[in-house]
Amino acid sequence: MPDETLPQPARDEIELVTVLRALGDPVRLRLLAVYADDQEHSCDQCDLGLEDLHKSTVSHHMRVLRESGVTTTRTSGRNRFVRLRRADLDARFPGLLDSVLGAAER
Repeated sequence: MPDETLPQPARDEIELVTVLRALGDPVRLRLLAVYADDQEHSCDQCDLGLEDLHKSTVSHHMRVLRESGVTTTRTSGRNRFVRLRRADLDARFPGLLDSVLGAAER
């Protein structure tokens, strides 16, 4: 079974308001901090530090991030792997990710 990327907006379709709305949630900010290492991450709640949330809640937050253009999700069989779309976001909104991540650390 070949790898597949789940639907996401193209780089030029990513909208600032949608990204800001997606990042305006504390759980999604926590996910952004995890994804900020620019590595691919599994969707396992424990690996993401979200073991306190129900699986469907985590899936919802991941979907919002993907549909807003913040992340990309690759499927491989029954597994899903998520990565931050840093290059796309930096091209569309220079400095936005670094500002949000810096503010979230404070």
